[in-house]
Amino acid sequence: MGIFEVIIRVLVSFLSLLCLTKLMERKEIAQMTFFNFSSAISIGSIAGNLVSNPHQSIRNGLISLVAWSLLTIIIGLIVIKSKKARKIINGEPLIVIQNGKIMKKPLQKASLDLDALNALLRQKNIFSITEVEYAIFETTGKLSVMKKESKLPVTKEDLKIAHAQKQLSPIMTEVVSDGIINMNNLVQLNLTKEWLNQQLQQAGVKAISDVFYAEVQQDGTLFIDYKKEHS
Repeated sequence: MGIFEVIIRVLVSFLSLLCLTKLMERKEIAQMTFFNFSSAISIGSIAGNLVSNPHQSIRNGLISLVAWSLLTIIIGLIVIKSKKARKIINGEPLIVIQNGKIMKKPLQKASLDLDALNALLRQKNIFSITEVEYAIFETTGKLSVMKKESKLPVTKEDLKIAHAQKQLSPIMTEVVSDGIINMNNLVQLNLTKEWLNQQLQQAGVKAISDVFYAEVQQDGTLFIDYKKEHS
């Protein structure tokens, strides 16, 4: 393989990657799930093979790059449209600390040991598990943490000595996603489908299919986001 051919292969590979990453927008970086990570590595490997392998024709290399990128885009669209597909391909968030207690099974499912958990907590400036009320291991590999109320910084509202409201839940809880009711979360909140339907009716919602997302706030109120705003 001569120098001229190497230069041509490098240019073709570079320009193809540039166009394909623009087409795929920023999802590979901004939402780096395991699938995104694997897809990015595969596309990079195909591009590298196109440059360095003299037995790989430029045509076949381009076909491989485009085909893999199109598959990634198609899977991404399916993931956006289907909650079941999101769960299968990306997995789901795991509660690894609940009510201040470490949840062993979710921790094992996430392939985390105590040292790794503590390391993730230190990245959140938390140096003791006793400070944590809830910790959720996200599908991106990041840890979302809610500190115990006694460990939270004082706010201006606290200084006014406002009366604390009774909380239904320590965290905001999803109860509707893509028009589908999350019955597990409703049961955990000791709420019923009838209660949810009543709340939706009071908000003027005619059908559950009109709801894009709904979550129960800590004070028991319902936040609703409508599908028509996402058309």
